[in-house]
Amino acid sequence: MTEMSNDAAFRPCNFSVLTISDTRTPETDRSGSLLAERIEKAGHHLVARDLVPDTLGEIVERLRLWIDREDIDAIITTGGTGITARDVTPEAFSRVIEKDIPGFGELFRMLSYAKIGTSTIQSRALGGIAKGTFLFALPGSTGAVADGWDSILCQQFDSRHRPCNFVDLMPRLSRS
Repeated sequence: MTEMSNDAAFRPCNFSVLTISDTRTPETDRSGSLLAERIEKAGHHLVARDLVPDTLGEIVERLRLWIDREDIDAIITTGGTGITARDVTPEAFSRVIEKDIPGFGELFRMLSYAKIGTSTIQSRALGGIAKGTFLFALPGSTGAVADGWDSILCQQFDSRHRPCNFVDLMPRLSRS
């Protein structure tokens, strides 16, 4: 099972949070705020946060802008992962991701199933890597954001987490 190493030091990471929504504003973006708060509470740095509409081009443009920044280790989006016509976050990710992390979406849906049952099948949560930057797409609900961060990402972005974590892999990710 997993454990925390007493020998390893905590190494903070730099995150950006992107909310994808046609209806939310910076003032009503509860999911983005929750994610930003949890990132900082875990000891990491929030270096960028924004909100864009459910528009493929705008999502891709923002992802590429942040992927190219050397001061961002991971991008987490919230919203646009459903199956309606306006939900295009996975399609935007497919235009920028170089390497998929299929286990993220699989684990997210497994954990989500325990809370919302078969409704989890409507989630297209996913993860990947582009130019050495981790990317994760979470659904837009506060519950989904809490589940994704608390049960998966918080552990994987903690350098003390064993047997392995994303932080230890960062120096070996390509930034070409």
